[in-house]
Amino acid sequence: MTPSRAFLLLGTEEQEPVPQRLEAGRLSAELVGGNLRMIRFSGREVLRAISFLVRDRDWGTCAAEITDLTIEEEEAATIVRYDARFQAPDGAVLDCRSTSEIFPDALIFDARFTPDRDFETARAGFAILHPIVGVAGQAVTVEHGDGSVERSVFPDLIEPWQPFKDIAALTHEVMPGVEAECRMAGDVFEMEDQRNWTDGSYKTYVRPLALPWPYVLKAGETIHQAVRLSIRQAGAILPDVARTQSPIEILLRRNQGTMPAIGIGLRPDEVTDELLDARLIRDISARHLICHFDPDAGHGAAALRHFRQMADTSVAAVTLECFVLCRRPLDEELGEIARMVRDSGLRLASLAISPSVDRQSTPPGSIWPDCPPLEDVYAAAQRAFPGVPLGGGMFSYFTELNRKRVPADRLAYVTHCTNPIVHAADDLSVMQSFEALRDVTRSVRAIYGDKPYRIGPSTIAMRQNPYGSQTKDNPSGKRIAMANRDPRHNALFGAAWTLAYAATVADAALEVLTLSTLAGPFGLVAGAGEPVKEGSPRPLFHVLRWLAELSSGRRVAVDTSAPDRVLGLGADLGGAATVLLANLSSELQTVTLAAPGTRRLSLLDESWLREGAKEPEACLHEETAITLPAYAVARIDIL
Repeated sequence: MTPSRAFLLLGTEEQEPVPQRLEAGRLSAELVGGNLRMIRFSGREVLRAISFLVRDRDWGTCAAEITDLTIEEEEAATIVRYDARFQAPDGAVLDCRSTSEIFPDALIFDARFTPDRDFETARAGFAILHPIVGVAGQAVTVEHGDGSVERSVFPDLIEPWQPFKDIAALTHEVMPGVEAECRMAGDVFEMEDQRNWTDGSYKTYVRPLALPWPYVLKAGETIHQAVRLSIRQAGAILPDVARTQSPIEILLRRNQGTMPAIGIGLRPDEVTDELLDARLIRDISARHLICHFDPDAGHGAAALRHFRQMADTSVAAVTLECFVLCRRPLDEELGEIARMVRDSGLRLASLAISPSVDRQSTPPGSIWPDCPPLEDVYAAAQRAFPGVPLGGGMFSYFTELNRKRVPADRLAYVTHCTNPIVHAADDLSVMQSFEALRDVTRSVRAIYGDKPYRIGPSTIAMRQNPYGSQTKDNPSGKRIAMANRDPRHNALFGAAWTLAYAATVADAALEVLTLSTLAGPFGLVAGAGEPVKEGSPRPLFHVLRWLAELSSGRRVAVDTSAPDRVLGLGADLGGAATVLLANLSSELQTVTLAAPGTRRLSLLDESWLREGAKEPEACLHEETAITLPAYAVARIDIL
């Protein structure tokens, strides 16, 4: 059976909803799944989204079943009405009646919702997303619930806590002479800086996090919420912003520092497959193994012996990513782990330590769990592992590192991970996460200066859920927030995402970057029913191999005129330059690269997959224009 284009690109046959354009005058929006996104005035993005969302007790998203959808296009307005039904994991149902009205200078989204029985939720209500690009660091006026007015700015560096609370309205300048006021009603709203989770937005949401959660919506009680966006014009309006179809310009800047070494994650629950696939660590030229060790999960001497076997096979340096339970004296706990490491014969190039309680997030307003001071934890680790470079930070996400900042003076390096599907899992949101990832690394550097810095393992799928009891199972291979496996990891989308990630963090001068495990759903090797043959390397394997090759060279920065569509990076290797480019979109993109020299082009694209995804072959490419099909990754060697 011939695989579909969607399957090759995305690893799934699941179709995303087709956005329906709504407009009145110069105000427009896209209707997707009952919610509004890409809200623009005169072509300029005003809000990224206004959504009515329902989360279960573990912050998983309850999908909306929409019925009776009608769209009325009148002379001066477009009106959308529908009913939505949200079902919790325990079977409780929340029924919602929604109306959206779009006028030339205003937009109103209204929702009335009623549970059929007591409904347990972490949050139910509106979320409003302001974009990051062109907004970060800019002025905003905040009206509070008591009528007071605060004049401030949207955070530039990522704010760990809510920048604004008790919000009734937010007003900011969209373009010269045009202001947008977003007014909320029906609950208490506050804002969080969603860049903490690599979302490309500031989110204003209902119900302060300082209040207990999960909470219960009482059976039969109807709640009413509304959001109104108003456009105020004070002068002449600029012409509509049109999306140019001209080729994307690529400029190279040489001698931009070093490239990070590429790491590969190892997990004790993948022992059998890791042993079968151990050769790939050498094939990919990974220089670091990030070995996950969690006594709470029953990891012990057997896991350490496995790590030693993998290290001996690969000759890669070993970092032990080690949770500390902190339930007994620290010297006793860490001394026991150190003895097991010595007995296994495993030689550590570095050790990363984190208290076990820090795997779970502590939201604003919550009581921090009991935990010894990090200075004491690190001191005990240094006594147990003398001479081993010690890393610290968070094995979860930047959010947790931003909120619980580690005493870096005791550390050889700081580390954290990221995940792009904490809040949303659609293709556009996942690729928009790079807008925020730039600010994540910039914020880490602002906090920790030039301290050596490592990231990963970071993958599209979620390794652990710091915000609930577990990650979400995804047996059907769909796009699910907080899922423990994601089909796009297996396809071209995953290859493009991996390269775009490396390109985005390139300016941070990382020491080690880890974007995959060896085996399993986060790994390099295909399972049954994937776009490539079972047991073969997934597309992202080739990207990581290219990145590992570049890590021995001098970094070449790649500036692109459309970073929302194409990203890249490169390196000088023995007098020749190699540039890697990724198409972040489902549309064909054309780039122009004006650099002298003979060029050889290798392409990971749909045609390459259909032909068996063998070793990518390079061909001579003399033109300055390069065509990148959907989610393609290109390698250009300039000789």
